[in-house]
Amino acid sequence: MFRITTQTADDELVMKLEGSLTGAWVREADTCWRDVMTAMDGRRVRIDLTAVCHVDAAGRELMTVMHRAGAQFVTRGCVMPEIVREISESADAGLPTEAQSAR
Repeated sequence: MFRITTQTADDELVMKLEGSLTGAWVREADTCWRDVMTAMDGRRVRIDLTAVCHVDAAGRELMTVMHRAGAQFVTRGCVMPEIVREISESADAGLPTEAQSAR
């Protein structure tokens, strides 16, 4: 199961993901992400990953795109903060996510 919820606050647009960001769900999240990007109107975008339990390679690539576009991630637990750190480091270094993980 996967759920995507978007909410608009004053100066912020929040996209909450819940479940596994894998397989076909990555395409759904990407479609929603594109909709969010067109509706931003200068607002900050925050991606709430606190309820995401698993991310595959395609999910990491989408998260890299989101990070490079300026989205801020909200995480908790042991795994998701580490995944976001890896994505942040690889995106900032200009490397593909897999290349950073291989180091």
